[in-house]
Parts: sequence; structure tokens; C-alpha cells
Amino acid sequence: MHPNLITLATFCFVTSFTPGPNNILASYSGFNFGIKKTFPLMLGVALGYTSVVFVLDIGLIAVFKKFPIIQEIIKILGSAFLIYLAYKISFSKSSNDSVTKNPVKFINTFFFQFMNPKAVIVAIITVSTFVTMDENYFLYSTWVVGVSFFFACVSITFWSLLGKFLRKFATNQNFIKRFNYVMSILLVSCIITFYI
Repeated sequence: MHPNLITLATFCFVTSFTPGPNNILASYSGFNFGIKKTFPLMLGVALGYTSVVFVLDIGLIAVFKKFPIIQEIIKILGSAFLIYLAYKISFSKSSNDSVTKNPVKFINTFFFQFMNPKAVIVAIITVSTFVTMDENYFLYSTWVVGVSFFFACVSITFWSLLGKFLRKFATNQNFIKRFNYVMSILLVSCIITFYI
């Protein structure tokens, strides 16, 4: 067992449940498309973020430490992608239209985790704080990846269900449009937090 398991779990809980690009997209998708159509997004986030943690854990973190410019490039690319998603959300049509599809897919959310500034920063902090390069490396790595995956699954499910719950209050098209605009604004506001 990891000696700092409670601290690790608390850190993962706080960082995964606080509002961020993944959680906002999950609420948007749950609200507009329901849980069934949101499931690929949820799976993409959980597996994608866990993959980021794993890849950093097996050695990429050393590259980030040696070449910090890579983090800046990821931040810029991730921000550009978030602006694109915010635009798509703002101008998406109502899910009452039978041909409306969720614009965010598994493949998008999986690979987005490698450009998601919040995900990359949190993963770097997690690995550098809770994994040691000694005889306990494999054990600690297993715990860090496992706990990260658990909280990624729980938080993305919670935010998706929150969006689905809020749908009950969508009594007209104007409410749905306003909700989507708010989600777009929150997504853009996430970008601002990456640079302050």
C-alpha cells in the first residue's frame, strides 16, 4: 500500500472534481445528449487521463523537466482546442433534433487529455509527488495510476449526471441555448486560469 494513500486520494479527489474542461464538457454532453451518448466521452476522459499519468510515470516527466517549453506548447495547443470546442458548444443545435450528435467523441477526449493543460499539470504534480525512484517505484506507480483512474471515473460520471439532472429544468429552447452559452463561457474561463 502507498504510505501517503489518504493524501494521494484527497489530492486526486480535489483536482478531479473541481471544474475544468473535462467536467464542463461532461455536463454539457449529459445535459444535451443524455448519459448513453455521453459514455464515450466519459470513457475517453478516464482512460485518456490515466494514460497521461502512466506515460509521465514511465519517464516522460523527465522530458518535461528538461524541456519546460513542451508544457507551454501543450498549453497553447490545448487552449486553441478548447476555444474550438467552446465555439461548437455555443452554436450546437438542440438535442430534440433526431440527427443531432454529440460533437465530442471518445477519440477526441482521449487524445485531448495529452493537450489538456489542467490534466497534464495535475498528472505532473501527482507523479512527481507520489512516485519515488527507488525500490518502491513499481508499487507506488501502481497505486498512483489506480487511484487516478478511480477518481477520473467517479468525477466524470458525477459531472455527466449533473448535466443530465439539470436537463429536467430545461423547459424551452431558450433555456437550452443559455445553458450551452454558459458552458462555453466556463470552458473559455478555464483557459484563463491556465495563464494566471
